[in-house]
Amino acid sequence: MISREDKRAALHEKLQLLRSITNSHALNKTSIIVDATKYIEELKQKVERLNQDMEAAQTSSHRNPLPMVTVETLEKGFLINVFVDRSCPGLLVSILEAFEELGLNVQEARVSCTDSFRLQAVGGENEEQGECIDAHVVKQAVLQAVKNWNESTEQE
Repeated sequence: MISREDKRAALHEKLQLLRSITNSHALNKTSIIVDATKYIEELKQKVERLNQDMEAAQTSSHRNPLPMVTVETLEKGFLINVFVDRSCPGLLVSILEAFEELGLNVQEARVSCTDSFRLQAVGGENEEQGECIDAHVVKQAVLQAVKNWNESTEQE
C-alpha cells in the first residue's frame, strides 16, 4: 500500500514537472495549475491560428501557389516558417534579403528546396539597431519578399 508521504511526493513531483513544462514561476499548487491552464489556452489559440493559416493557404493555393508563411515570437527573436509545395529557385535569396533589410540575424535555419520549398529559421534582432520589431512586421516583410520574387519569376 502506498503511504501518504509517497502520494505527496508523487504529487509534488508531477506539479514540478507541470511547472517546468508551462514555464511557470509559481510556488503553490493553485498558481501552478492556473498557469498551466493559461498555457493550455495559449496553445489552443496557437493551434487555431495555425489551422486557419493552413486552411487559408490551402484555399489560396488553388488560385495562387504562394507559400504559407507563419511567424512566431520567441524569447529573443522569431521562428519563421515558409512552405510551398513546389520548387522555388531564388526564393531563399529574396527572403534572406528581407531579413537583412529588417536587421534580422539568422541564428539557425533549415531549408529544403528539392520538390518543394521549406524554410524554418530562427531570427534575432540586430541589437546594434536598437529598434524593436514585432512578428507582424517580420511576416509582412517575408510576404513582400515572396510577392516580389513571384513577380520577378513571372516576368522571366
